[in-house]
Amino acid sequence: MDAMGKTRSVLTLTGRFINEAVSFFVFSILDLVDFLLCFLYKVADLFFEAEWKPCYCSSSKEVITNSGKILVSEQGESKIVCLSSTKLQLEEISDTLYTRPSLLSEVSKMTTRETKRGSAVRSSFTVNSTIVEMLQEKIGGQICHPISRWSDCDCKFCTSWTSSCKETLYVRAEGPKDHDAREDVLFIHGFISSSAFWTETVFPNLSSAAKSNFRFFAIDLLGFGRSPKPADSMYTLREHLEMIEQSVLEPHKVKSFHIVAHSLGCILALALAVKHPNSIKSLTLLAPPYFPVPKGVQATQHVMRMVAPRRVWPVIGFGASIACWYEHISRTICLLICKNHRFIEFVAKFVTRNRMRTFLLEGFFCHTHNAAWHTLHNIICGTAGKMDVYLDTVRDQLKCDVNVFHGRDDELIPVECSYNVQSRVPRARVKVIEKKDHITIVVGRQKAFTRELETIWNNS
Repeated sequence: MDAMGKTRSVLTLTGRFINEAVSFFVFSILDLVDFLLCFLYKVADLFFEAEWKPCYCSSSKEVITNSGKILVSEQGESKIVCLSSTKLQLEEISDTLYTRPSLLSEVSKMTTRETKRGSAVRSSFTVNSTIVEMLQEKIGGQICHPISRWSDCDCKFCTSWTSSCKETLYVRAEGPKDHDAREDVLFIHGFISSSAFWTETVFPNLSSAAKSNFRFFAIDLLGFGRSPKPADSMYTLREHLEMIEQSVLEPHKVKSFHIVAHSLGCILALALAVKHPNSIKSLTLLAPPYFPVPKGVQATQHVMRMVAPRRVWPVIGFGASIACWYEHISRTICLLICKNHRFIEFVAKFVTRNRMRTFLLEGFFCHTHNAAWHTLHNIICGTAGKMDVYLDTVRDQLKCDVNVFHGRDDELIPVECSYNVQSRVPRARVKVIEKKDHITIVVGRQKAFTRELETIWNNS
């Protein structure tokens, strides 16, 4: 047994060394590729859009101010000043957007230093004449939300939101009409997904009793599925929350509701619960990305390295690293697969003789690079310093039930994240599903999961 243990230990160390060595080589190449793609896209943007578009690998100040926003620093946090209607708003953004150290260079280090040097200790800031001039063109005029860029898909499905006079999220609603429902349930999907993650799994398996007592709302988050994908949005936490409120809570007069959320959606669920503490009946979180931040470590950078560790194995972690670290490579992937998703879906159906359920492809393909890039950084990384506060508020101020589900084989969000939630909120019940991963925790066991959800709602 000792010999077996030693052999296993040696093989583990050898595999880890090979993974790190190969990862070092692969990501060194990707650093160079992304650097070259930066110039290629600048030329392409100039050709197709007649404008030299800035990017985050050049200068955080340049990319933000060129979009009509002003980068400021308030008590060491990265924020932007933007115009909404005729008022100024202070938006919180993640510094991981423009600070992602690579093996070739320190991205935007000079700009970050200048920003920090110019920041004041107090929370106020001065808007000078240059900023006023930048905003004069917008004040008094209608704030437009330009449609997708040349590298994004322009099919009817992806741009259906442009035909509507109201910029609200796509909402799939089921249940009793005329407010006869006893309570409501809000479903929030995860990163690069859509409402179909719920409507194709949970909704068809709801019991008749549940359909008569509850109203169900599954949304496409801002920038995903059939929801608006404004090219000038920073996809901040405030924007996501306000769109949920304007699209579901306010028009449907939702007063008391349960939340079911997956992955990135868990962060929005917690933020929404903290914002509406008296309305939440239960919180059901699937694979919540909660990584406690050690003292003295920058929260945003820590979470970025946990979610995207710059390793080639496991494969899903490699994909997350590509999406999180490389602005231009990830844009290329969107150009290749998202812009051509109709053809890929056709091939998938043809090869599988229409046996393949393509709702997962719909969620994976139907988004813009701008939406995915900013949502990933501003929500998953940007809220890292707020998660402790959210969970403490749920523990101390909310009385709702908290249930957490996690797949044992989840290689993207480790199962320890769910136990981390439980350590912060002791009443949270954690259920680990054996032999299930980040997706199959629902897909493939939708009937059992739906019964579990109904039990949670009825007992709350």
